[in-house]
Amino acid sequence: MPLPPRWLRRVLLAPAVVLLAVVVVTTLPVWALVAAALSPLVPGRLRPLRLLWIGCVYLVWDAAALLALFGLWVGAGFGLRVRSPGFQRAHYVLAGWFLRVLFWQARWTLRLSIDVAGADPDTAQPGRPELVVCRHAGPGDSFILIHALVNWFRREPRIVLKESLQWDPAIDVLLNRLPNRFIAPASDEDRGAALLRQIGHLASGLDDDDAFVIFPEGGNFTPKRRLRAIARLRALGLERMALRAERLRHVLAPQPGGLLAALDAAPEAGVVFVAHTGLDRMLTVSDVWRELPMDKRIVMRFWSVPPEEIPADRQERIDWLFDWWARIDEWIAANRDGVAADPAA
Repeated sequence: MPLPPRWLRRVLLAPAVVLLAVVVVTTLPVWALVAAALSPLVPGRLRPLRLLWIGCVYLVWDAAALLALFGLWVGAGFGLRVRSPGFQRAHYVLAGWFLRVLFWQARWTLRLSIDVAGADPDTAQPGRPELVVCRHAGPGDSFILIHALVNWFRREPRIVLKESLQWDPAIDVLLNRLPNRFIAPASDEDRGAALLRQIGHLASGLDDDDAFVIFPEGGNFTPKRRLRAIARLRALGLERMALRAERLRHVLAPQPGGLLAALDAAPEAGVVFVAHTGLDRMLTVSDVWRELPMDKRIVMRFWSVPPEEIPADRQERIDWLFDWWARIDEWIAANRDGVAADPAA
């Protein structure tokens, strides 16, 4: 389904979410009684009640974020100063606060814990811009990464995201006010080149506490997408890359174009590679339902590469990215289900 134009999303979708939140909250006792009646019939510890609660929390969270963003828009002179440094910082602070609330609820309702194995101090100490390159697997992994960057490492992320995420009004409003790029898959060579120019523009002019975030796989890992990624490499005549991709069991073959554009635009930046595991089994809606209540321990691993260790040649950079993806694949194999075999690996 095509994304509606921005003006339509603002005048219809955003107010609809706020109105729906009011309706759900005022009728919550009725929904709670229904969920409580269904709970003995559904396997899992109060699964319908917990699912109802986290759904309501997210809806109210979205609505509250929209109201806060509206207040910032009014305070910024009805949007005239919304991109000034002070209001940009206010939006990052707001994002951090709302992400803390969301993950506090996830810990309480879904018994979700997040641990960092082998965190590199370069990630935590601002002093140079970073290009953050992350695998993509499981529901909410991008939320987890941005939560870590904003609230743990005090970074201001610039993110390359899928265009479809703008269906969520709070994400749509907040991230379109900050330096981010929502992208759609390129359908031809000209659109692909324009897309890479946009990514390079986003990565230029990074400050010391900025973090440019990109997911080179282009989507969440599934076995079918893995096979499609390998087939795409073969269709492009990249047999050596296809053979390397076949050896990757837990990640998709990375698409290097976006990262290469960012490296060219920000030669002073380091690179932080991020792997995580704990949500790997939740590939479909039915998987998510089966795994609830989650009771999951998510383990994240950060590796920091200083600028002087990044190859300069284009092909060397592609090989270097595939080398790192192979290392991430090995780490995931050793740390599945949130059980770290070797935290320092």
